[in-house]
Amino acid sequence: MTHLQAGLSPETLEKARLELNENPDTLHQDIQEVRDMVITRPDIGFLRTDDAFILRFLRARKFQHFEAFRLLAQYFEYRQQNLDMFKSFKATDPGIKQALKDGFPGGLANLDHYGRKILVLFAANWDQSRYTLVDILRAILLSLEAMIEDPELQVNGFVLIIDWSNFTFKQASKLTPSMLRLAIEGLQDSFPARFGGIHFVNQPWYIHALYTVIRPFLKEKTRKRIFLHGNNLNSLHQLIHPEILPSEFGGMLPPYDMGTWARTLLDHEYDDDSECNPDSYSSPAKDMEKDLSPKSMKRSQSVVDPGVLKRMDKNEEENMQPLLSLD
Repeated sequence: MTHLQAGLSPETLEKARLELNENPDTLHQDIQEVRDMVITRPDIGFLRTDDAFILRFLRARKFQHFEAFRLLAQYFEYRQQNLDMFKSFKATDPGIKQALKDGFPGGLANLDHYGRKILVLFAANWDQSRYTLVDILRAILLSLEAMIEDPELQVNGFVLIIDWSNFTFKQASKLTPSMLRLAIEGLQDSFPARFGGIHFVNQPWYIHALYTVIRPFLKEKTRKRIFLHGNNLNSLHQLIHPEILPSEFGGMLPPYDMGTWARTLLDHEYDDDSECNPDSYSSPAKDMEKDLSPKSMKRSQSVVDPGVLKRMDKNEEENMQPLLSLD
């Protein structure tokens, strides 16, 4: 074991070897091979190329050198293409802070039985008067940046549960294809995290419709990891044990405290709202939502396309329920 693996338990070391092809004898060579590719992309400013940083990209792509480098390049390219998103990229930024305090994202105290961190989002908590959807995405990315420092999570990964209870049609109308494309590019294509499952619970019909819009733009691997449970929490419990879930998900633990993760990031500044007055709130994210920078999707900006709804026959809804894949 090298010093780069020092933070891993014996069980996780074995998992890294078996599932990710991580070999301590060739670890430095693997990292150097990825670093040597940086010269091939002079158009990108690679702000970090240290061993520990590159290692997280290798783990995210199972030590396939070219795929790890491509992810590394996309990570910095995404930041270059969306500069406004990463201005004031810190927990105390007014928009990010409010999103964090409303549980965007939340993090459960217990890991699942695969050692994965469980992130939770309660969609209806979004207060449109205080922060934007871009702020929520920024808060999620900032949180992942902090969490991915843990080498155990680099290997074991994450699970995301999104509760759509009481999420209104008006809120859903803000989930435009361009906004969703921004999120997909940031989370699926440009971040070195392994997501073992994305679980929708209590989703209304218009979230089903929304899923049909974004599904073609998701990688097959991602589609296999999205589970639409509806009100059937028993199917959720088959994948995530109720012993570690809060009561909102039919679990055995008390209701989730939305400020749990926010307090970790904000520490003593959690209760300081002096800079978070919604009447004076101004952020690059607000301007960015007016003119999102990613490549536009070749679809209408309307989330709920009547044509889409007509195509949502019984067979299509069944196809939207993926097979279990924990690879």
